[in-house]
Amino acid sequence: MLKRLLIASTFLLFSTALYANPNGLASIQQTWDEITYTVPKEAQFRQFLTLIDTASQYAEDANYSPESLIWLAVSQSGAARAKGGLDALDLAKQAKENLERAIAADKTALEGAGLGILASLYHKVPGWPVGFGSDKKARKLFKEALEVNPNGLDSNYFYAEFLFDEKDYDEAAQYLEKAKQAPGKQGRPLATKARQQDIVELEAKLKEKR
Repeated sequence: MLKRLLIASTFLLFSTALYANPNGLASIQQTWDEITYTVPKEAQFRQFLTLIDTASQYAEDANYSPESLIWLAVSQSGAARAKGGLDALDLAKQAKENLERAIAADKTALEGAGLGILASLYHKVPGWPVGFGSDKKARKLFKEALEVNPNGLDSNYFYAEFLFDEKDYDEAAQYLEKAKQAPGKQGRPLATKARQQDIVELEAKLKEKR
């Protein structure tokens, strides 16, 4: 069985700030939210492919800035999640490559979003020989993301989820509490509501384990 490959809650996103042509990035971001949270799952894949084309063009126009590469990766990750199974791995690998390029240029871009998203990819994607997944690499990247954005909603929630999966329930509870106290995603009510529901569900799971 594949490790919960690219579930919707992973992609995310970690950032609330927008840079370098905010209107272009904001439009891609809003479209991602609408596809993820309002479009039926069976229709999402084709719409994400269209969004990848838009994000690719934007990245080219923005001279492949870290911010544009992050959102291109997010669009590719969304398509991977919608497609599912082994067929999604190529899209996940493309997302990984774009995130690595973004991090190499500026790991603090979009409040460390690239680090957190790449960490989630390493955690969710199957490991060798099927995929590139690695919980060791995921943990390192999650910690780097928290160094950049220690009070972020997603940076704390996804590390809490990772720790829960690792059966480190006490530490997971600490980061989940920080996620509960974090501000919502600016201008993204759909994503904020979804993440808050994720927190409620993870909190219930933690209560069963402690």
